[in-house]
This record gives sequence, structure tokens and C-alpha cells, in this order.
Amino acid sequence: MNRKTPSIIGAAVGLALFLAIALLPALLYGGYAGVLLAGGIFGTPVQPTFLVRSLIMFGMVMGALGVGSLFAVGGAVAGAAVGVLAETPARRAAAPAATKS
Repeated sequence: MNRKTPSIIGAAVGLALFLAIALLPALLYGGYAGVLLAGGIFGTPVQPTFLVRSLIMFGMVMGALGVGSLFAVGGAVAGAAVGVLAETPARRAAAPAATKS
């Protein structure tokens, strides 16, 4: 079995969990960070201009990308760990058989 396969499967599971659980909160908190950034740059109360909306969208995209990458990397690490743990007993069983031949 290829050593990358469990990591890729884990990353896919992590991204699926991100889409199911964390996409909306990531967009919400990223949008809030964008509003805070726009308020800091343009002053409060924030007017709905093109640049303010661009900063809010930038915050939402960065929030989704950051949390999505966190889930993907965490899933890949978990998949690699499961792959190593599942492979170890098979190596132990194969090692005595190889030495007896």
C-alpha cells in the first residue's frame, strides 16, 4: 500500500468535516474580522462602500481558507497516524514468516 494513501484519505475526510461543520462559522468570524478591519481603516460606523465590502469579503475568504487548511492538515495527520498504526501489526506478522523461510 502506498504510504500517501492514508494521508490523502484523512485530508479528504477533514475537508468533508470542514464543509459539514465549520464552513459557516468560519465565514461568520471571518466576516466579523473583516468588519473590524474595515472599521479600523475607514472608521466607524462602517459605510457600505466597495472597499469596505471588499475587506469584509477578504476576511470571509481568509477565514474559510484558514480553517479549511487547518481541517485538511489535521485530517492528513490523523490519517497518517491511523495508517501507521494499522500497518504495524501486519509488519510484525510478516517479519517472523520472512525469517523462517
